[in-house]
Amino acid sequence: MTEVSRKDHAELKRRPLLAPIWLGVIAALAVLLGVLWGLSAPSVSTFYVIRHAEAEGGVEDPPLSRLGEARAQRLVTLFAGAEPGLGLDGIIVTDLRRTQDTVRPLANRLGVPVVALPAGDIEAAVERARQDFAGGRVLMVGHSNTVPELVKELSGTRPRAIGEAEHGRLYIVTRPRFGPASVAELSLD
Repeated sequence: MTEVSRKDHAELKRRPLLAPIWLGVIAALAVLLGVLWGLSAPSVSTFYVIRHAEAEGGVEDPPLSRLGEARAQRLVTLFAGAEPGLGLDGIIVTDLRRTQDTVRPLANRLGVPVVALPAGDIEAAVERARQDFAGGRVLMVGHSNTVPELVKELSGTRPRAIGEAEHGRLYIVTRPRFGPASVAELSLD
């Protein structure tokens, strides 16, 4: 019996010495996995925010005018020529016809998903864009009263108001995983 207890005692003496080694190995693996995840996960999300193209007047949910259809075709030219891997990953529009008609030619050309959400639900649009397209590029098409709100929610910066006759202002919001967002404004007219 004394031999067994000496053996047990010897094993117990060695165990505390191994604990710091195993804890160090586990901690090093956790740090390595964290670094690998940080390097491999997409780090910047890009949101292109624009107002719908010109619409016909006189009806509640109007189709695009000829001028609006031409603008929708210009979006195809603008976004469809991107290098592989740098194009749009998706499109978010409102549940109104004019936003959907604005992106239809582009979506058909690129074969990307189009998500339609209620026109006034800014929070849902921003949440969906951030979750579904994290680390990617998404085009968001809204209205004169919702585009500034979308840009504000995505970036923290409120742009100037959009006039009723303005349809060619494109906002590019880039959000790095860490750090502040930036906003660029382009005129497509």
